[in-house]
Amino acid sequence: MKKILSISSEIEAFRIKEILEDNKVPHLIRSFHDSAYDGIFQNQYGWGVLEADESDEARILDLVKEL
Repeated sequence: MKKILSISSEIEAFRIKEILEDNKVPHLIRSFHDSAYDGIFQNQYGWGVLEADESDEARILDLVKEL
């Protein structure tokens, strides 16, 4: 798994997830929220990231670009 792009909000994560699932692209959306630290990592690193296989990177970027 490789970090493909940064995600800035939960809404953006939901839309990206929806598009990738519709196109059957395997992926992982990882939030930096940690309830133990009350979300401090999201303030430092952003909401989260999209991770996927490197071979799917171009396809994912094309799909997200259309978004």
